[in-house]
Amino acid sequence: MLSLLIGAAITVVAAVLIIKNYQPQTVLLVAGLILLTLTVVLFPDQSILYQKAKSTGWRGFDVFSFVKESLITQISGIGLIIMAAAAFADYMDHIGATATMVRICIKPLRMIKASYLILALGYVLGQCLHIAIPSAAGLAMLLLVTFFPMLVSLGISKPAAAAMIALTSFMDLGPAVGTANLAAKTSGMPAATYFVQHQIPIAVWVIGVVAVLIFFTARYFDRNRDTDILQAQAEASASGQGRNEAPGFYAILPLVPIVVILVFSPLVIKQVDMDVVTAMIFGSVLGLLCELAIKRDAKAVFKGFQVFFKGIGSSFASVVSLLVCADVFAQGLQAIGAVGIMIDSVRNAGFGVNLMAVVMTLMVGVTAMITGSGVAAFFAFSGLAPGIATKFGVSAVTMVLPMQLMAGMGRAISPVAGVIIAVSKAGECLPFEIVRRTIIPALGGIATMLLLNYVLNG
Repeated sequence: MLSLLIGAAITVVAAVLIIKNYQPQTVLLVAGLILLTLTVVLFPDQSILYQKAKSTGWRGFDVFSFVKESLITQISGIGLIIMAAAAFADYMDHIGATATMVRICIKPLRMIKASYLILALGYVLGQCLHIAIPSAAGLAMLLLVTFFPMLVSLGISKPAAAAMIALTSFMDLGPAVGTANLAAKTSGMPAATYFVQHQIPIAVWVIGVVAVLIFFTARYFDRNRDTDILQAQAEASASGQGRNEAPGFYAILPLVPIVVILVFSPLVIKQVDMDVVTAMIFGSVLGLLCELAIKRDAKAVFKGFQVFFKGIGSSFASVVSLLVCADVFAQGLQAIGAVGIMIDSVRNAGFGVNLMAVVMTLMVGVTAMITGSGVAAFFAFSGLAPGIATKFGVSAVTMVLPMQLMAGMGRAISPVAGVIIAVSKAGECLPFEIVRRTIIPALGGIATMLLLNYVLNG
């Protein structure tokens, strides 16, 4: 019981510090080191070695060696995938490929005259685009520049249009997304298999439910607004100036890694084993060759490719470092015994694996809502899922899938999330107004996701 009390106390303190805008990486790292140190002092018989690592010869140094082993493991595994995907996304944005893809994809919606139907279909399209554009904030900014003015000109209020755009990253889907890759690895399966066999069957229904709720809630809120609906303004379009104008065929470039991963996988062509990092490098080099063919200025094109390498560095500093620190924190909770006691208590109380999955999923959702980061929320708790699943005798994906999907869902109702703040400025309202409009579709999507996970994986 002492282990559980210590783990709970440190977790609460860490959560409070993160809420107060302390740097999450440092908070989680220090919390993890404290847990490991207390394990050494209070429970000397319990191991604090990272997986199969060897001891340094003194348990005091083993605490810091634990961080080293986590760095090695995460950077060489899921961390490398995240860095490659981020670098690819940055380069596609640099050459104008992502903007071209979005611009082409929204053209069919212009032919529909029903404004709120366009709003609902815009969410469906945006959620699909999120598969190829893994950055929630990046996708939102593209849609604000291209799609937002059209929605407002059709008579949809700016807050309604902005709230819909905020929901386009409601679920983090596809092999290009860092949380999905970590979930696939944690579940012990290829990213393509996780996406096709586990994410899609749930995502299809959730997207439908959210789209319907967006249609009705947006219309309800707009009819009850006291202020006049404002028309699109020139600055919305002006904000998009400076983006590279790219040829139309560039629109397929962001999709190349996803197509390659799905085709060369156990789902289609089994003889070729294509991993995510290789696919991202292939897609980036293909973009480089296209740039050379179009611009015919090797010096400028080669210099532009530096964006790819800068993307690797920036994603390590922002995301992979968070992954490592969250791993140290999660493993610290396990080492001191807090997780084991919690699981045993739940089992002894008669709670089944499905209720435990709901509890863990809600923890991720609340954390994402408080911190505004789905990545931080999922990374903090994902390391606990395999052990919990093993003790309940079920597949890890039963626990991991709803937790991973909830990370994006919690971000969609967080007033401090970057994407919510960004769209609120375009919507000319406070972030809380955006959340007031996203919370009903989000809750409907969350309930649908949990129910389907119970039916399909329970």
